[in-house]
Amino acid sequence: MEVFYFLVFGGLAAVVAALELSKTSKDRINTSTAFTSFKNNYLLVYSLMMAGDWLQGPYVYYLYSQYGYGKGDIGQLFIAGFGSSMLFGTIVGSLADKQGRKRACVTYCITYILSCITKHSPQYKILMLGRILGGIATSLLFSAFESWLVAEHNKRGFEQQWLSLTFSKAIFLGNGLIAILSGLFGNVLVDTLGLGPVAPFDAAACFLAIGMAIILSSWTENYGDPSESKDLLMQFKGAAVAIASDEKIALLGAIQSLFEGSMYTFVFLWTPALSPNEEEIPHGFIFATFMLASMLGSSIASRLMARSSTRVESYMQIVFTISSASLLLPTILTVISKFDCKSEKFLVAPSDVKGGSISFKGCIQLLGFCTFEACVGIFWPSIMKMRSQYIPEEARSTIMNFFRIPLNIFVCIVLYNVNAFPITVMFGMCSIFLFVATLLQRRLMMISESQRSTAFSFAVGHHSMELFLIVEPIKYHNGALTVGLDITEMIFGEETNSVPLFK
Repeated sequence: MEVFYFLVFGGLAAVVAALELSKTSKDRINTSTAFTSFKNNYLLVYSLMMAGDWLQGPYVYYLYSQYGYGKGDIGQLFIAGFGSSMLFGTIVGSLADKQGRKRACVTYCITYILSCITKHSPQYKILMLGRILGGIATSLLFSAFESWLVAEHNKRGFEQQWLSLTFSKAIFLGNGLIAILSGLFGNVLVDTLGLGPVAPFDAAACFLAIGMAIILSSWTENYGDPSESKDLLMQFKGAAVAIASDEKIALLGAIQSLFEGSMYTFVFLWTPALSPNEEEIPHGFIFATFMLASMLGSSIASRLMARSSTRVESYMQIVFTISSASLLLPTILTVISKFDCKSEKFLVAPSDVKGGSISFKGCIQLLGFCTFEACVGIFWPSIMKMRSQYIPEEARSTIMNFFRIPLNIFVCIVLYNVNAFPITVMFGMCSIFLFVATLLQRRLMMISESQRSTAFSFAVGHHSMELFLIVEPIKYHNGALTVGLDITEMIFGEETNSVPLFK
């Protein structure tokens, strides 16, 4: 393996370790013992759930190919998974608000275990069933667990800022460390022990079963809107009204779809981008490097969210801008190599010779991709924080699954047309989407700031009085649209004869 890969991995590891070890009191949030116990329980369960997911990822395509299926058949299986997540997953995930989030988390475990079992059969119909089950499980993974956490956190009376600590640690562990360990463990099962490509799926089922046992024994149930008068159609209608009536929720959904759509497209494109001429690259080691970059991002996010003066809506504009630039890099390098002969020699553009090591152009792209993965690490806990602030509790799971509908449509279209466009065009499209997300994030921040307070002034006798009233935005609650007005504190000013009211 080339020294370059070790330098990138080692450099990222050193930066992550330095960030974690150099945290001061300003970078840490003081919490209670009860919260620490609650947080650790959730992190254990979430890590087991993510281990069950990460163990499968690197070997799905490989397993299908070992069963003798070509790219066309495998592509249809992947499309079925995302389509299932969009259709069935939205319905099943939305039931969590009414039937209970804990029950939905258990359903995720059972559904994904059944999906793992189907991998033992080489029959195409059985594998298709497994992809459908996997799509349903994915929707539950990215909605039910977060919905349970937010509701339980609030029910136990913990401070709102502490929630960001759980989010950042969950991403640091689940999307970083656990992903790396799962990749290494899967490699041991398949290559070192020679147990075959189905072994990681069996291991994933075991981790899911352990996590399900912990959920059943230690979690309590919570609901969104348990009203028996509301059927599933009414829940969908309520969620749609909430999105349509609150621009912040609509913007949040659009931002999430644009970023995650670009992220999933990147998953399909990074391998051919780094080895356009079939260069020999260590896929597993590069994947581990990406996950380490994601850990770096989540570590940065934890520092940012620990400061009460730093607003998520503000710094995410910078994150989206950097991510847009990083995915535009392959397009820029290709244009330079085509129109500037000197630059082409400098960048070592791909030749007609097959194989070989990664080019200098590929090395630059790898650094750009690591930057994008760091942005992904910042994105996850930050979007979770914003969702906890803006999405109404009674329809949280339903709305979160609504957000995934355009995402799944986008990914299905990309998968279906992945060979119709050059890679540079696909990366350019993702860069544009991320730039649009930057503009939408700017709009979200402006609306959020404008709705924080509205000043009124009036005179009382010979005294001048100034009121600062907090006008809550329009919300959908218990089947009706409401506008709230909250006055929480009054401080009289003797010299200024003013009465400021602060929330």
